[in-house]
Amino acid sequence: MKYVTKSLIATAMLGASLVSAPVLAEQKIAIIDVQGVFQAMPQAAEINAKIQSEFKTQIDEINQLQKDGQFYAERLQRDAATMSDSEKEDLQQKILDVRQQLAEKGQPLQQNIQRRTQEERNVLLGIIKNAIDSVAASQNYDLVLDAGAASFAKPEFDISQKVLDEINKAN
Repeated sequence: MKYVTKSLIATAMLGASLVSAPVLAEQKIAIIDVQGVFQAMPQAAEINAKIQSEFKTQIDEINQLQKDGQFYAERLQRDAATMSDSEKEDLQQKILDVRQQLAEKGQPLQQNIQRRTQEERNVLLGIIKNAIDSVAASQNYDLVLDAGAASFAKPEFDISQKVLDEINKAN
């Protein structure tokens, strides 16, 4: 009885492996370096320039505040010995005012820049996703993985250049 059971189990396992092997062999898998494609896109370089121009006046204002604060601090350090107490207090108050303005304006500006950068990045990632879908459909891929998700892949499975070509062709 034990021999028959073992034989049936062995036969079932062998049969399952024979059936699943052709199914696995027919799978067409690709790898893509999404970050590499993103960085290679010409639009990615334009994002920083676009955002810098969008927030130029606020960035210039923050830079000026930083220069003013540095100037006041250097002046206080350099001329403290020859200044009266009221001059020192005035200069220290100016430094505190500049620091407060930097805190009030700098953090919201940084958050706005990060938000806009993420919005623009999401648009480009959408373009990449559409290009991946297009290449995968035209090449009949069953599965496309991000290169970071795979420990190893042969170079012939990498479709990054094909996706980049698809993106450039669409523009």
